[in-house]
Amino acid sequence: MSKRWGVAALVALAVGSGALREFLFVNLNYQLDHVARGTPFSYAHSLFQGWTQGIGTTGLTALKWAASFFFILLMTGLSVVAARLLFGDHRYLRLIAVAVCCVALLALLLHALSLEMAAVKLLHALQYPVILLALVLVRPLARS
Repeated sequence: MSKRWGVAALVALAVGSGALREFLFVNLNYQLDHVARGTPFSYAHSLFQGWTQGIGTTGLTALKWAASFFFILLMTGLSVVAARLLFGDHRYLRLIAVAVCCVALLALLLHALSLEMAAVKLLHALQYPVILLALVLVRPLARS
């Protein structure tokens, strides 16, 4: 029973982290657009505007990439912990890490081929609890 609570807590943490990521990135994109185009006002939340006041487009872009990397690492880590709880050992650690790296490299390749929308979608999938939720859904199949 404690395993279920642990997995439920991880899913809740991952979904909450995804919501935080959404808030940050929506506002970061609004602020980046405002600074880049020099518009008279920003649509970003006033709290977020306060956090990023005085940061130029280079800094906001760097912040965006750093936050992307952070959320990819966070979701990968949560997925590894979930796999440990669901399957009882770390045998899927390497598989999860390789899958994340392969998807990231595929996104880079698609970016190089000017397929921006597909590249962005793949990077978004890595920043949300997609892998973790897939593990939770696959677990019943592993028993059979």
